[in-house]
Amino acid sequence: MSSPPVTRLETSSSGPPVDEARLREFAARRVLPLRRPGRWIAAAVVLVLLAQLVHALVTNPVFQWNVFGYWFFRPVILDGLVLTLELTGLAAVFGLVGGIVLALMRLSRNPLLQAVSWAYVWIFRSIPLIVLLLFLANVTALYSTLSLGIPFGPSFLQFSATDLLSFFVVAVLGLSLNEAAYAAEIVRSGVLSVDQGQLEAAAALGLPRWRQYRRIILPQATRAIVPAYANQLIGLLKGTSVVYITSLLELFGVVETQASTNSGQIIPLLLVGTVWYVILTSVLSVVQYYVERYFSRGALRTVPPTPVQRFRRRLRSLGVAR
Repeated sequence: MSSPPVTRLETSSSGPPVDEARLREFAARRVLPLRRPGRWIAAAVVLVLLAQLVHALVTNPVFQWNVFGYWFFRPVILDGLVLTLELTGLAAVFGLVGGIVLALMRLSRNPLLQAVSWAYVWIFRSIPLIVLLLFLANVTALYSTLSLGIPFGPSFLQFSATDLLSFFVVAVLGLSLNEAAYAAEIVRSGVLSVDQGQLEAAAALGLPRWRQYRRIILPQATRAIVPAYANQLIGLLKGTSVVYITSLLELFGVVETQASTNSGQIIPLLLVGTVWYVILTSVLSVVQYYVERYFSRGALRTVPPTPVQRFRRRLRSLGVAR
């Protein structure tokens, strides 16, 4: 009894024949993913470490979670929190405006403006923030009165430096001066990231230089500026913790004062400040994500989905939601 004929497919004039039955057999086989035991071992180790961390936080009596809950929403803590937000908001606005001006001066063709901008950035990036705040807090020793008038001529209005430079003004001024130096470099790097052809095309159209920056350069540079400045803004939020040396009690100043007057509660009070800083930076990170997503519309073909959209898509794939 002869065997049934085997159907063969010719792949090419020079290649070997292909058995159609073997092709169907290979197609029917189940493809198994490559096993990676190292990943599971690493995940198990991380889970054990996280479990130990949670166990230590919950069971260690030194953390005093009841004291933490007592202080977390106390009015004195919330007042310091509000002051921290005020300092961060004002310094961020003034620092960004000053940074834009300094960056445009640095990019100017005027050598004097370039030199002044470079010297400002060099000086204020070299001086530690805590030293700058201490110097401004004691500036009244140098100038007891401040005046407005004609340069090198008579003055029309005079102010007492002590009344004008309050602790709050000194903190905002010091943070803004420091922030402007870093914001200037962020804005300048964003402007330099714009393709040179865009600048040449804008100049060829005969647009004034200020309009080139406002309508063409800055909108494109914003995509590079936003991530870096958002990171700088988070640093500014945490940097407000040093203004307590000027006797201004923001969030960290309040925590430090209460910890010094309530012995035995240092750890829970430090946790209060830590958790509030984590919450604030998390909110800023969420805002940063959506701002970056908004400005990426002109650079990406498809805007990436938000975490909420990805979560809903995952639920739809599992059949939980429509």
